[in-house]
Amino acid sequence: MTRPDTAPVRPGEELPEGSLREVLRGRVEGDVDRLTVEQFPGGFSNLTYLLRLGDQEYVLRRAPLGPVAAKAHDMPREFRLLERVHPVLPVAPKPILLVEDPEVIGAPFYLMERRRGTVVRTRLPPEYAALQGAPQRLSQALADTLADLHAVDILAAGLRDLGKPEGFNRRQVEGWAGRWRRARTDDMPPVDELHDEDVIAWLTANTPPETAHTLVHNDFKLDNLMLDPHDPSRVVALLDWEMTTVGDPLVDLGLTLTYWTMPEMPGREPNRVGAVASAEGYYTREEFLSRYAERSGRDVSNVAWYEVLGHFKLAVIVGQIYARYRAGQTRDARFAPLGGQAQWLIGEAWRRIGEAGG
Repeated sequence: MTRPDTAPVRPGEELPEGSLREVLRGRVEGDVDRLTVEQFPGGFSNLTYLLRLGDQEYVLRRAPLGPVAAKAHDMPREFRLLERVHPVLPVAPKPILLVEDPEVIGAPFYLMERRRGTVVRTRLPPEYAALQGAPQRLSQALADTLADLHAVDILAAGLRDLGKPEGFNRRQVEGWAGRWRRARTDDMPPVDELHDEDVIAWLTANTPPETAHTLVHNDFKLDNLMLDPHDPSRVVALLDWEMTTVGDPLVDLGLTLTYWTMPEMPGREPNRVGAVASAEGYYTREEFLSRYAERSGRDVSNVAWYEVLGHFKLAVIVGQIYARYRAGQTRDARFAPLGGQAQWLIGEAWRRIGEAGG
């Protein structure tokens, strides 16, 4: 890459390197006595570090600091999932070592292989600026990778037990509604002004049956792809598998479109990747849908419900992070604007319900 993708570890998020060296000694390749630790600065959820053991490099993932929701940020589950997904979907990184003892660094963690590539977070990076059709090529890579994820044979790969796909859409609404109510803070507008309960009621009343049962990544977006620095049509890795389960593939599609079509939110950097559907050269929403439908062979005519669910889920995710920040459970200043972003997303979900004739 033409720019560094790691940074010094943020204050308060340091790893205890002594105990980490001892637990790695003899269990992974590399010189543990030359251990150095840096941090990947992107992301708002799990903490991700780069470990260098001499000439060997690994990525370490652990849950965020402070209390987390039950069953969330389950590193052992994510490790075991990747063990099964990597052989059938090579864009999933290979897991290397699981350490379940929380005494080592304060939480269970795992190591996976490090892959190198370009992550498009805020704007088209310099390495793509001179490449012909780079925005269209990475748009196609995103749509095709989503379709390929949903094409994995969950029975042949032994992945059927990752979730309970029957009734998945109904449980999605119920589960995310409960998380929202627990994360809602007292500095948000009243319910009748924010329309959050109206959004929940609409999703409940209009819940469709599952269109299929496939792998569902549950956070599929452009900046969870790592791309070849010389070829934006080639995906090096698909990252952040913590919420992966088995369910309706259009739930993934709805959330991906939420990110893809999202204009600037309060406290959000202008020209961020979420606004790409309106940026020159990238797929429009309709082009993305068409490419996904062509690649997957799926009917996407009822995608509006899934997009509303996508906006609501993202509101819950940022709302949960903001609630931890407001309670003083994390000091990361990046979380301060997230309360306003959660409110904006609820408003956007309500607006889209109106467009859908709700």
